[in-house]
Amino acid sequence: MSSVLRPPALHHLLSLQVTVVASRILASQHAGLAPVKGRELRDPVAPTPLSFEDPRAFRVKSWWELMRALGVFRLCSFPALVNNCGKVMTFTRTILGKRAFAKVLRPFVYAQFVAGETEKEISESMEKMSSLGLRPMLAVPIEEDLGESTGERRYDDNLAAMLECVRMSHCNSWSKDPMMQLKITALVSPELCVKLTCLLKEQQYDLDLLVGAMNSEAVVFPGLSDSENTHFLCGLRRLDQIGEASINKVRILVDAEYTYMNPALSLITMAMMKKFNQDDAWIWNTYQCYLKESRDLLLEAIRLSKEQSFCLGVKLVRGAYMDKERKLADKERRTDPIHETWECTNDCYNGSLDVMLNVISQHPDRYKIIVATHNEESVRRAVARMDELGIDRNGGSVCFGQLLGMCDHVSLTLAQQGFLVYKSVPYGSVDDTLPYLVRRAQENRTVLQGIRKERDLLRQEVRRRIQEKIARAK
Repeated sequence: MSSVLRPPALHHLLSLQVTVVASRILASQHAGLAPVKGRELRDPVAPTPLSFEDPRAFRVKSWWELMRALGVFRLCSFPALVNNCGKVMTFTRTILGKRAFAKVLRPFVYAQFVAGETEKEISESMEKMSSLGLRPMLAVPIEEDLGESTGERRYDDNLAAMLECVRMSHCNSWSKDPMMQLKITALVSPELCVKLTCLLKEQQYDLDLLVGAMNSEAVVFPGLSDSENTHFLCGLRRLDQIGEASINKVRILVDAEYTYMNPALSLITMAMMKKFNQDDAWIWNTYQCYLKESRDLLLEAIRLSKEQSFCLGVKLVRGAYMDKERKLADKERRTDPIHETWECTNDCYNGSLDVMLNVISQHPDRYKIIVATHNEESVRRAVARMDELGIDRNGGSVCFGQLLGMCDHVSLTLAQQGFLVYKSVPYGSVDDTLPYLVRRAQENRTVLQGIRKERDLLRQEVRRRIQEKIARAK
């Protein structure tokens, strides 16, 4: 039997070489010593600067949507409430009962951040989004972490939900180059991903063997027990079904999770890329720029895509698991994987963004990125760099992403300027989406507590409408 492992020394050496070389190239480009190949830089033009200060971006919202957003954002401005939202919701549901709790939550928090439960409700939400120039990135609200695995049947049920998401993303009138999000731990147990991550510290699995397993070949992965090997094969075949269903239809954005399992998730994602991304980027990976290693991981992915001849799709985020990562590192007495300061995270995000935009300017058909951020400065930087490099706004190689119900002043402004903008859209019942919403609130509480500007713009739009009505009445 052929080995599924490669010696770690060679892999480490290649990684070091590409990091050094790529860093030198990037530094040279920043210093003006190396021209961008392929497509020439545009002549300096003074493009209209993006302004996210105009409340007119909210003119498309109804009175109820404005008031609901103001109320929800006001609640989100209280740190104690956001930090304990899971306990508060559990207590409220216990007091009110399941049905009454759902009726109370549905018109407010649920409606702000969730598209709906039935396909009709989802389609109505997506059609309105499409009319505003925004595109959907559907997310099945499946949450699993260590200790939450419940057996193969649960993973098969999750697969059915994912395949339904692929179908719904593709077959509706609002679907134009649709995307959807995928959590690998919904199809492969988190415990196995952690064990694979530990094994990868010693030796590297070969992508061809994972691709073979996806193709139903009998593969034995060293280091795994018989039951773990069987589960891994089942998980890879589930992922293969999603890849087969989505290719040429829906772009799959694989979520990054915690550092104790991310290497395994990236390995699986790269194997999917090798199989399904030969001609276009249908499978994308996520890079969390609050991690110190994130830029090196991105450079390694670019190198691997060239070596293995597949297209690379990148979802670039800052990251959402900072508190848990730091507590775990402290508990295990290991180096904190998170950047020391917010400024370091910003530098990493903007540097990684520059790397991808430079590569895209040379090979727009082979590399794609979604700039997934609520940070206005990073959005402006991306737009300015796109203009400098001559990257088309609606060419499909670069797009922007924000969460449904948040940062609409950025999303709508970008869409009005002709950029491709996606909203991350969870859907499902109140019970199904509640764990998802609680985790997203806790992961993004810094963003939630810092939405004062969006609240101010919403208030300005409310005042404008009131003044307009008064003026008409005179």
